[in-house]
Amino acid sequence: MNKEDTKDITKIFGEMVFDDDVMKERLPKEIYLKFKKAVDNYSELSLDIAESVAMAMKDWAIERGVTHFTHWFQPMTGITAEKHDSFITFDNQGKAIMGFSGKDLIKGEPDASSFPSGGLRATFEARGYTAWDPTSYAFVKDGTLCIPTVFCSYGGEVLDKKTPLLRSIRELNKQALRILKLFGIDDAKSVFATVGAEQEYFLVDRKLSQKRKDLVYCGRTLFGVKPIKGQDLGDHYFGCLRPRVSKFMKDLDFELWRLGVPVKTEHNEVAPAQHELAQIHTPVNTATDQNQIIMEVLKNIAEKYDMVCLLHEKPFEGVNGSGKHNNWSLQTDTGVNLLEPGNSPDENAQFLLFLCAVIKGVDDYSELLRISVASAGNDHRLGAQEAPPAIISVFVGKELMEILEAIENGIKYDKHEKYIFETGIDVLPKFPKDTTDRNRTSPFAFTGNKFEFRMLGSSESISGANMVLNTIVADELAFFADKLENCENFQEELRKLLAETIKNHKKIIFNGNNYSQAWREEANKRGLPNLETMADAIPHYVDKKNVDLFERRKIFSEKEIRSRCDIQMDNYFKILKIEAETMLEMSVREIIPAIIKYIKYLSECINEHKKACPNLDSSVMEKILEKFSSILSEIDNRIIELKEILDSAPSKGDHKEIGNYCKNKIIPAMNSLRKAVDIAEVNISEEYWPYPNNAELLLSV
Repeated sequence: MNKEDTKDITKIFGEMVFDDDVMKERLPKEIYLKFKKAVDNYSELSLDIAESVAMAMKDWAIERGVTHFTHWFQPMTGITAEKHDSFITFDNQGKAIMGFSGKDLIKGEPDASSFPSGGLRATFEARGYTAWDPTSYAFVKDGTLCIPTVFCSYGGEVLDKKTPLLRSIRELNKQALRILKLFGIDDAKSVFATVGAEQEYFLVDRKLSQKRKDLVYCGRTLFGVKPIKGQDLGDHYFGCLRPRVSKFMKDLDFELWRLGVPVKTEHNEVAPAQHELAQIHTPVNTATDQNQIIMEVLKNIAEKYDMVCLLHEKPFEGVNGSGKHNNWSLQTDTGVNLLEPGNSPDENAQFLLFLCAVIKGVDDYSELLRISVASAGNDHRLGAQEAPPAIISVFVGKELMEILEAIENGIKYDKHEKYIFETGIDVLPKFPKDTTDRNRTSPFAFTGNKFEFRMLGSSESISGANMVLNTIVADELAFFADKLENCENFQEELRKLLAETIKNHKKIIFNGNNYSQAWREEANKRGLPNLETMADAIPHYVDKKNVDLFERRKIFSEKEIRSRCDIQMDNYFKILKIEAETMLEMSVREIIPAIIKYIKYLSECINEHKKACPNLDSSVMEKILEKFSSILSEIDNRIIELKEILDSAPSKGDHKEIGNYCKNKIIPAMNSLRKAVDIAEVNISEEYWPYPNNAELLLSV
């Protein structure tokens, strides 16, 4: 189909996806039904089913011009990985044929030696395995059949982000079904989290960005002052799309729709050159794969229009950074949203139980949620005016809060009769449907039928945050089910459980301004953790309660948890080291020579002035020359300081030691060098500055 023929989106949507409709059409009916049953029941697929699927998948792909396939997986690098193999094989006579077996589909063996493992395997132990994830559809990208897979070591240890997510999905399903059974719901066969991710990003001119080593190496400007006109007037937010951006977005939609990614909303964001797109809710496993595809396609399409897509959380100082709002909910296979008030007393009591499970889980494991969004890039964003603070809290709105307090105190709630629903339990109050405005400062906000987790960074995979959410909610549901199963009086026990949960965990609820200093002080009084940086957060990964949780729910072994802690801290240190070394290179090879040239120019001007006009005062020019000599000296001092700190940095050791060294030594030294260079930028003649400034980049498209 031609790109121009996009009036009927339904004709192109998913045309590059080997989805359920394609399988139903191409697989023998008996094989299709066996395949669906195995996937729905999380059971192992037999080889005969895999052989049939592989044959149909190969034929379908070849019809689309495909010659290669890859096991598409998500290692701990944060991006996807691919090893391409061709379909070509040879028969007994040496004749080339196109082949793809069930074994090819089920298992691959990429070299695992260079992927982060956190000590799970030694460098000489290179073997790693990919295994087909049949719950996620295969698709064709860039002429290659991509098969979503998990990735593990030779010894079976988890090396990827997909495996723990799948484990959390199964555990959440198991525990949620136990709760539904208590309410007499037998028609639902599965419960799963759905996610709609909102992806923010920046677009800048490629030729300009290539002139800056910091953008090339680090994805953000390490030097540069706030633009004179940035987002101050709010004129970019929801503004008309510039022609270049509009064409980019049309192409972006086309490619994503062909790949079955249900993107629906796109617009200009607050900062100049910043934009956003949003996915429609899909099951969390699919949503995670699709968000990885989105980030890749964003970058590829930008290149076609001679632009660069920046996914860093804070690419420019002085304007908003980019996040990824994670809209998370719970749904049954019968289409019921379990986080939406219902139309009957039983449904509303059920809603309250699931709501309280989330609230309790967030309070019990707030450190884990903070860790799930921790990154070097996100440290620049969290707590600023465009993002929630590092303190985890839950927003439920005024009316729902009043309802929860009424439940806690055992009193009736009869406000706003028009919206009232019965709960079915005499001492529980009636309650209205959500009529509360959104709180955009809250890190974890209930918005009527879902929770919006607003702390995720724009460049990060959504798998980690959703794995943690699934796991903590599953654990709380298991706790509730243990309490309620086989009790003598279900309604009375439910009332007590809800009241007790609200009383013990309402400290995590906050409906006010999360940006205010007053909230920070109040959160401290409530005993809520404030893990301001990644260095503060990561060591808590191996807290006993977190290790116990993951082992109890069979998500990770303790060894695997410790490996992830090692990987994340190692990544944090390496990112800062790369940024610091980039700053040093730019300073020594570009900035200092530019300032010296300008000083030489000033000196020559002063000398010429004195020769031509010996009787006229040249003190102003001499003061300017003196100022730049002082600026040059300050930059040189800061370079020496940063070099010494990097040379003394511990590359291995205790997580807290490394984290504190990064936070207390490397980052302050980087900030001092930036401050000195930025002073030079605002004082030097523009023609002498060696690279485009932030204002030029932000207005480049």
